[in-house]
Amino acid sequence: MASRAGDGGFDEFYRRHCKAVLAFHGARVRDPELAADLTAETFAVALIAARDPARQLPDTPVAWLFTLAHHKFIDSYRRGRVEDDARRRLAFERMEVTDDAAERLVDAIAATDVVAHLSLRLPPDQVQALRARIIDDREYSDIAHELQCSEALVRVRVSRALNTLRTTALQAQPEAHDG
Repeated sequence: MASRAGDGGFDEFYRRHCKAVLAFHGARVRDPELAADLTAETFAVALIAARDPARQLPDTPVAWLFTLAHHKFIDSYRRGRVEDDARRRLAFERMEVTDDAAERLVDAIAATDVVAHLSLRLPPDQVQALRARIIDDREYSDIAHELQCSEALVRVRVSRALNTLRTTALQAQPEAHDG
């Protein structure tokens, strides 16, 4: 992600992760328009953070983005609606989704595997632990029981996965931590 808006880094960050965030939401809400709203609000919050010179940007932008997505989903579930505070703050109008656009969203959601997106950067054992903990929001004890290993080992795998994502993000976008 760009350290501050305006240098094109956020655009690249968005292009790189938009389909994965859309698929993340789509798998949970099963409604393409709602998934698109949640995705838009997730990236709007991220853009606000990128534009704020007083705010330190995350060390692990991909993990942070999926954490934002998870929180947006939970908040919308609790409130029974998708918040649009960040989009309104940025003066982004809500787009009406046509039937054709909804069909394309369904196709994009079905074609994008969040785990596959992450597994391009991670070994299988780390993908499995990260998926269970971050994407499926499961407890370490449950994951350890399923994988027949200790909670400590699951924590190590998740930590290593996040570290690998952080390192990959830093190598791909060194400007992400300027200034």
